[in-house]
Amino acid sequence: MAGAIIENMSTKKLVIVGVILLLFQAFAFMVGGLIAPSPTTAVHYLATKCVDTTKHRQETKWFMPWGPNQCDKIRTFDDAMAKKIEANNIVFAVHIPLPNKEMSPWFQFMVVILQFDIAFKMYNQIEDGSMATIDVGLAYRDDTVSEWTEMAHSFEHRKLTCNFTTSKTFENEGRYYECDLLPFMEVGSVAHKYYLLNIRLPVNERKKVNVGIGEIKDIRLVSIHQNGGFTKVWFAMKTFLTPSILIIMIWYWRRITLMSRPPVLLEKVILALGISMTFINIPVEWFSVGFNWTWMLLFGDIRQGIFYSMLLSFWIIFCGEHLMDQMERNRFSVYWKQVGPIVFGSFCLFIFDMCERGVQLTNPFYSIWASDVGTELAVYFLSLISSFFSLEYIV
Repeated sequence: MAGAIIENMSTKKLVIVGVILLLFQAFAFMVGGLIAPSPTTAVHYLATKCVDTTKHRQETKWFMPWGPNQCDKIRTFDDAMAKKIEANNIVFAVHIPLPNKEMSPWFQFMVVILQFDIAFKMYNQIEDGSMATIDVGLAYRDDTVSEWTEMAHSFEHRKLTCNFTTSKTFENEGRYYECDLLPFMEVGSVAHKYYLLNIRLPVNERKKVNVGIGEIKDIRLVSIHQNGGFTKVWFAMKTFLTPSILIIMIWYWRRITLMSRPPVLLEKVILALGISMTFINIPVEWFSVGFNWTWMLLFGDIRQGIFYSMLLSFWIIFCGEHLMDQMERNRFSVYWKQVGPIVFGSFCLFIFDMCERGVQLTNPFYSIWASDVGTELAVYFLSLISSFFSLEYIV
């Protein structure tokens, strides 16, 4: 292989380049450690039990847990039984964020985790493989006086995985199960100031809907979003570094074209790696502050996938071009057995991501991990990808 341009640089120039890169890295670490706040914030919510007093259910009616137009509330299900209120008329309402606070587009995304508080009853235990059916609606508004606008509505199923750590006797009735956290919602853009979740647990004994799920006492949610201060520092770093990488890449390729020989394979791969690095660092997230781009999480995954695929391919070709033998490898076709599994694995990861976040573009409550079939398919899919990457290293 002909010497690449970086191999023809003098020791002095290599030391200067290395020192500059180390200074940039140290600067980035100092900004992250001294200026930027923690990346995310988790906020806990306890759902308010509202009573739907209308005889005929209205799809456009939203129940507020607090404020001037708050719903009719009950504290416990014992109160509901005393007032002869059916389970189908109880709505769990959660307002995001907490009172006197606002959401912001700088938060970038919002992930919500759900947990049931389920009490043990001898005659109402959680059955094996029980599935909770959830009728959930999401609405938004940008001030405290306007009407709520529906953003999404769905019927979801979540498998309950709970464990009762003490003996199941009458003396232990009222103790709570230890239940796993459940994925509930993921929104790729926080474009509005206020969000409202209305959750129902419809009961239909004839169709076995929400039967055998125990005695649910409360619903707790945990909302996770990116910190606005971290987002601003992150955007500033990407805005500063992108032109720097672009200038270095242009300078590098200009030096290549000025040489008397044509570019070798390794130099082309380095350029491709620089293009993928520029692509992942372009601060297009600035537009997400002003536009409701819910696909930004999916787009970020695609950019990362392209970069990491290119990085793996670079290391494969870099090692191959420096093997101490007489074989001429300065052709991309020589590496198809090693690069092919990378391309196939990356494509499989893209399909997997589309099955998760692609569906969430229209239904933020969807999760591929919510059912046994989805979980098994996801695990099988990821195992297949891992086996192909292992095959690549064997080859």
